[in-house]
Amino acid sequence: MNDELKNKSGKVKVMYVRSDDDSDKRTVNPRTGKGAGRPASSRADGGRRPARDDRNSRGDDRKRDDRKRDDRKRDDRKRDDRPRDDFQRDSSPWRTVSRAPTDDAPAKADHGGITGKSFIDPEVLRRQRAEETRVYGENACQALFQSRPECIVRAWFIQSVTPRFKEALRWMAANRKAYHVVDDEELTKASGTEHHGGVCFLIKKRNGTTVQQWVSQADADDCVLALEDVGNPHNLGAMMRSCAHFGVKGVLLQDAAIVESGAAIRTAEGGAEHVQPITGESVLDAIEEFRKAGYSIVTTSSHTGTPLFQATLPRKMVLVLGQERDGLSDAALSTADLSVSIEGTGKVESLNVSVATGVLLAEWWRQNKA
Repeated sequence: MNDELKNKSGKVKVMYVRSDDDSDKRTVNPRTGKGAGRPASSRADGGRRPARDDRNSRGDDRKRDDRKRDDRKRDDRKRDDRPRDDFQRDSSPWRTVSRAPTDDAPAKADHGGITGKSFIDPEVLRRQRAEETRVYGENACQALFQSRPECIVRAWFIQSVTPRFKEALRWMAANRKAYHVVDDEELTKASGTEHHGGVCFLIKKRNGTTVQQWVSQADADDCVLALEDVGNPHNLGAMMRSCAHFGVKGVLLQDAAIVESGAAIRTAEGGAEHVQPITGESVLDAIEEFRKAGYSIVTTSSHTGTPLFQATLPRKMVLVLGQERDGLSDAALSTADLSVSIEGTGKVESLNVSVATGVLLAEWWRQNKA
């Protein structure tokens, strides 16, 4: 590309603008070995003619240059034998060329599709995900923040609930816990439900305690709720709410993680924070350990057993309940020291398991705590 300008004498000045393609034309001066920073020029191309002093100096150095010419030719032959990319990298000061890894180069870490500045082992990431869960609902999240804020990993809020979570927001900012103020649609995606109540916490799950740990610190009046195959999170949440209301602090189950279900914690309306999961090799084995520790085992039956309001419920007992459809297994029923039934009109076969739990715990509270 060129343009023409005329100075005061009327002579034409010719100016050249070098394009990016000119970078491939840059050469080494065959006489001095210098160059590669600017392309070779000539009078025909509009290049500047060397000054006289430069020509004299170059003449004085010619013999020295002749002695070096053979060395340069040898170096040129070595360079010409290399791949084209290597030559361009040497001849262009601003060109960056990738080189194939050598045997001595360290192997590049495989991120398993995970992007970012730091490498995260996919197995570690999967384990972290297994140890975390999402809880939602205003009452549930408020209770969780009050009882164990250190378990919070991340939080999402809609704008309308933030005034009621000012303390939580200040704490998270002070402790560098990430939180986001989002709209309803984004919160639905983050929580996985439309019934999020305007807030969602990503938390670390609790670990269950053992029977031995529990009995070592139990009160003299202690009721433990044991659940056999109860997995419905809404029923479980309602049962934990009743436990918190009537002072029952322990729930025995096969997997402690199910009490951390988002739906269960929301249904519990904050009650889950007052209930500790207890686990063992199996529910039946754990029940037997409680018996050895001095607890009485109480089961329920829809058709047989002592009417609840005529029975004397022990001060230290394990109340065993099963799933609503099939009830307790024969093995669980055989562990009973006392079996009770909840009398009614008989117009329905039985109560919902969470409702039955509330009735039973209310009677235990009346007899031993009220």
